[in-house]
Amino acid sequence: MKFPEIISAALIDMDGVLYDSMPRHARAWQKMMALQGVSTTADEFFLYEGMTGPATIDLIFGRELHRHPDAEECRRLYAIKGKFFEEQGEPEVMPGAARMLRELKRRGVRCILVTGSAQRTTLDRLDRDFPGVFAVRDRITALDVTHGKPDPEPYLKGLEKAGTRPEETIVIENAPLGVHAGKAAGLFTVAVTTGPIPREAFVSEKADAIFHSMPEFAEFLKTRPL
Repeated sequence: MKFPEIISAALIDMDGVLYDSMPRHARAWQKMMALQGVSTTADEFFLYEGMTGPATIDLIFGRELHRHPDAEECRRLYAIKGKFFEEQGEPEVMPGAARMLRELKRRGVRCILVTGSAQRTTLDRLDRDFPGVFAVRDRITALDVTHGKPDPEPYLKGLEKAGTRPEETIVIENAPLGVHAGKAAGLFTVAVTTGPIPREAFVSEKADAIFHSMPEFAEFLKTRPL
């Protein structure tokens, strides 16, 4: 495992990396889909993590209902999903996330948020939970892109915001689609397996480094020179 010799910026996913929110998202998606007469499993939504809400709805409707909803229907259904997410209460900060960010900041690494989410209840917590880390100008959300992950657009936009060279920029992800997007953007991509997706899925997406947990990755940043 050889990290770039110089790391100037880290492009960091939110759900499943900074917050232990994916189980809540998965349950909310499953409940919303059930209301539409669509049977899903909660775990399958971990595989879609990083896609925009409309893209997720379009994928499942195409597969299960053999039709593609228009933009208005997608907005309505995503709002229902968001309501179900909020009803579950605030997700906890992912163990090890704050420590990881402290180590990055200590090394002078600029942190850019790159998330496929537009969930305001979580985004609005960033300043409270990670003060001084993610300025509003340093965030790419689902509202800022045309194509979500696995398309490289979110990470290419994050790279543009960072203003750093690709060889000095890393991606920190917990989802196979996010790893795919980071690699497609030409960036060194770290996978942290915080959910039920097996390690093999990240190997298949050619993650450059794989850690079992955020505390393990934070410890690596503390003890290994980058």
